[in-house]
Amino acid sequence: VPLGSAFPSPLLYPLARLAQYLGKAARQMDPWKTVEDLSPGSAELRRQIAKRYSAHGVRVLPDDIVITSGALEALNLCLEAVTQRGDVVAIESPCWYGALQAIERLGLRAVQIATDPVEGIDLASLEAAIRKQGVKACWLMPTFQNPTGALMPDEKKKALVTLLAKHGIPMFEDDVYAELHFGRNRPLPAKAFDRDGLVLHCGSFSKSLAPGYRIGWCVPGKFMRKVERLKLTTSIATSIPVQEGIADYLGSGGYDHHLRGLRKALESQQREVIRVIREEFPPGTRVTRPSGGYFCWVEMPKGTDALKLHRSAIGKGITIAPGPIFAPARQYANCMRINTGNQWSVEAIRALALG
Repeated sequence: VPLGSAFPSPLLYPLARLAQYLGKAARQMDPWKTVEDLSPGSAELRRQIAKRYSAHGVRVLPDDIVITSGALEALNLCLEAVTQRGDVVAIESPCWYGALQAIERLGLRAVQIATDPVEGIDLASLEAAIRKQGVKACWLMPTFQNPTGALMPDEKKKALVTLLAKHGIPMFEDDVYAELHFGRNRPLPAKAFDRDGLVLHCGSFSKSLAPGYRIGWCVPGKFMRKVERLKLTTSIATSIPVQEGIADYLGSGGYDHHLRGLRKALESQQREVIRVIREEFPPGTRVTRPSGGYFCWVEMPKGTDALKLHRSAIGKGITIAPGPIFAPARQYANCMRINTGNQWSVEAIRALALG
């Protein structure tokens, strides 16, 4: 039972339908697209992505977008484009371990910023770090943060962008969960408040439509040419037939229909997970209730060893994501991230209760 997984159940996605569009795209694709639509990517896919930005009130043109092999490549390209070895990068605490690994790989230094599990990063702590530690860039997830599920309110996102603009600091906005909102409207990205091109916005279809297809993108703002060159000199391009297949699917109008069903399923599953945690976990346990995504952050009573619990759970065929993997100094010993994106069953209930 993969309660520690970073992915929801693949059975929640229209993979058979996508396969039809992928096959059609491969059969009917203009052969010249295989050499003309390399970096920055399929013109039609970039047009479809730009339309979705516009529908949510964010002005992005197709030529502002670089298609990548998932959001992780987008974020790594952005990180490499704006930093040099030894630079300080501000991260949330706790934060997604992929950010820690990328920062370490490039020889950068991470500074942790206190992060509220409901409303996200603390701006006063961030400003203090900027002044005292010479922060050169920020890697943040303002919408349904991994691992806590925190959602920064719009005014706080605006204040964040304003603060970073004042100091001329670029921000990589990891926004892969934004389409998985439970409310009526998709939350605005921090990019919506960017007037200086300093927010490098990164997204993906891996969490919302096509896990395993590895189609992501970035809107690098003023760093567009740098990111595009890095893409060209590292992987040249992302699979053109897959890009064309997803572009055709988006153009068909099926994406929003799929998202409505996916959001409903994820919200229902989250509700059940939280119910079991509140009924079965020790007194004093606290759990977040995010308004989107598929993660809950669980804080157990002091003295609980999440790593020990993790090892014990593995022996029963259950995984969890223990808190220490989300911080460079192995903090959050009594915390864990629970994936609520798996289809609910009696087996899952028993696993969560560690029965």
